[in-house]
Amino acid sequence: MASARHITLIHEPGEFAEARAAEKAENARQCAVAARTVASYAENAADCESLLAMLGLDALAGKQARAGGRG
Repeated sequence: MASARHITLIHEPGEFAEARAAEKAENARQCAVAARTVASYAENAADCESLLAMLGLDALAGKQARAGGRG
């Protein structure tokens, strides 16, 4: 009978981790821009809240995008 081989996975930060972090940051930026765009077209606060909820966007993300120097 063959002996069992144990494989240990070692997490090494590298290009893949950097690419995932960059993708996550870009996704957050795009969601913030989308939230601000929705807010600009909403008729009132209730409309804005409803639209953001339907799209799965966070109003706070849009506020943070503005605080970050964009918009």
